[in-house]
Parts: sequence; structure tokens; C-alpha cells
Amino acid sequence: MIKIVRSLVIAFAVAAVCAFALKAPQAHAQSGGAESECFENCPSSPPTMPPTQAPPTQQAPVECNPYEGGTCPPPVSTPPPPVTGADSSGASIGGLAGQRFNQMITNRVLGNVLLGVNEQVNCSDCVSAFGSAGSFSAGLHGRKELTSNLSLLAGLAYTQYSEGGYHVTSAPIGAFALRYDFTDWGSSRPFFDIGTILTPYEKVRYSRNYTTSLGPVSLESSTNSSNYAVYGRAGYMSRLSQRDEVAASIEVWQLWQRVAGYADPATAFNPFDATVSSGTDRTNLVKIGGQWTHLFGSSVEGNINGGYVHSFATHSGIVAAVTGDGVVTPTMGDQGWFEYGGRLGFRITQGWVADLFVNGTLGPQPVGNTIHGGLGLRVNY
Repeated sequence: MIKIVRSLVIAFAVAAVCAFALKAPQAHAQSGGAESECFENCPSSPPTMPPTQAPPTQQAPVECNPYEGGTCPPPVSTPPPPVTGADSSGASIGGLAGQRFNQMITNRVLGNVLLGVNEQVNCSDCVSAFGSAGSFSAGLHGRKELTSNLSLLAGLAYTQYSEGGYHVTSAPIGAFALRYDFTDWGSSRPFFDIGTILTPYEKVRYSRNYTTSLGPVSLESSTNSSNYAVYGRAGYMSRLSQRDEVAASIEVWQLWQRVAGYADPATAFNPFDATVSSGTDRTNLVKIGGQWTHLFGSSVEGNINGGYVHSFATHSGIVAAVTGDGVVTPTMGDQGWFEYGGRLGFRITQGWVADLFVNGTLGPQPVGNTIHGGLGLRVNY
């Protein structure tokens, strides 16, 4: 029995090997035909596939921490815009020229009070003590008849005044003049004056203002100055009655003002500072004016006076070095303005008169509108 089973297994194995051997050539023939057909119908090279692109890589920001040993790049900073305003600082020097011109004119107006500008042309010898406000002033003035035709007018005062941004804090003023009155010609006659006003020493502060891109700048500088003036006057007066005197005149003046050099004061913010050299301001004036004096009743005197003034050949002595704007030398053109004055005198008793007076200017800058008033006590002898 065992032999029969062994014979069947061997026979089955031989049959399987023969069947596999017969199947293999057919499979080879089929695969060879397919390969031949592919080579005839396909392109000579295999298709090219598009390259694949790797997604971009993102680098994480590098954090700089010098405390962990890292090296930090320097910070990037935007510089601030430059400060502007040098032209404005230079233009402010013109304002200084205007202040100094006004100072010359105001000094002359105050000096004229010492020369009897509010009094009649011809009167008896007198001395007057006075004080004024608007510009503080106190002093003495009067007149003395030297001959029947020649009189001396003189005065001395101490004053302080402020106009248009400047302040004169201390100024002694002296003035004197000679008047020749042709009294022997009768009630209507010509007269002539020649005189001077002297202010040898003044303490003064000048202001200067300009604008920058960072804001405004205001400065006030202190220095010393001196003023001098000479004049000649020709006029004609008439005694209309025992109560009235009128007069008309023309005056020619020449004024000088010497100002010591100075620099801007030290401040926290002044990017375009200035240094002003010592210099002399000059101007010439012509005045055409008149006056009227009247006696009201027996105890009240009244006087009004005024005229038109024209300046010419004016020279500013300012030479200023301004940071960012160079050297600035302002100029002054011709100016014109009106001057006025008046007085009320109250006769207290024989020879004693209490005066209330006022003087000032009317016109455009740099002279402008000013007023100076005061009280006086006059003694006639």
C-alpha cells in the first residue's frame, strides 16, 4: 500500500514539472512582442517629469540678547530735522535799529521840555521844578535874560523811559540854548535860537525776538549809550494883544547816539545768537511848527504847540554778527511824524505858577505814538 502512494506522489510531481516547462515559452513570446511594439510607438527618450520645488524655508527672527553673549547690531536712528530760523534772527536786528532811532527822538522830546517848548517865546526870568510820568522825569529848567535881546535857556533832569521794546533805566539830561529876540522891532519880530541837548551816559536794555522751527526766542540785552543833539531855530513871533502871543518857526537838528557793544545774554535756547558791535547812530531833522499862548482871565495860562518833523540822511551804527545769517547792517530810511505839546498854568499867587503839561509824538513806527505828561511849579522873578 505504501509503495502505491509513493508511486502516485512521484508521478504527480513529474507531471507538474512538465506542465511548468510547457507554459514558460508562451509567456516569454508574449512579453517579447509587447516590448517590440513599445519601442516602435514610443518616443526615443522617456518623458521628462517637471522638477519638484521645495517650499521656501522661513528663517525665524533672530533674537538679540547681549546678556546671553550675543552681539547686537547698532540701532538705526533717524536724525532730527535741522533747526531753522536764522533768517528770522537776522531780521530782528532791524527791530533793534528801530528801537535805537526811537530812543534818539524820545531823548530829544524830553530835552525840549528843558528848553521851554511849552512856554511863550518872550517872558520874564523864571525857574521851574517839574516831575513827569509816562516817562519818569524830574528836574529844573528856566530862563535868564542876559541883555534886552539875548536870553539863556537851560535845564537839567534825570529820566527813565521805555518805548517800543527798549528801556532806558537811568539817564541824566542837560540842555541849554541862547535865544536872540529882536525886541526893539516892536510887537511882531523875528527870533533865533541855537542850542544843544546832552545825555552823556545812559543805562539801556534792548529786546530782540525771533522765531525758530522749535518755537519763539525772546532776549533782552543790557548796555550803555549816550545821546547828543545840536539845533538851530529861526522863527517869527507876534504879540497880538496883552493876552495872546503866536509864533511860527523852522528848526534844523542833528542827532548822534553812541551805543556800546554787547552780546546776547546766556539763555537755555538761543540757536541763532547775535553779537552787536559798538556803533554810532545819526540822523538829521527838519521841523516846521508853531505855538499859541493865551491868558484866560487873570489866573490861567494856556499854551499849545506842535509841528511836523521829517528825518533824513539817517545812519544806523549797528553791525551785528548773527549765527547762521552772517553780518547784518540794517538801514533806516526817511521818517515823518507830528510832535505836540501843551500847558495849563494856574497862578497861585504873585510870581508863582503851577503847571500841568504834556508832550508827545504821533506817527508810524519806529517813532510811533507817545505821550509824556507832568506837573511843574514855576517861579517868575
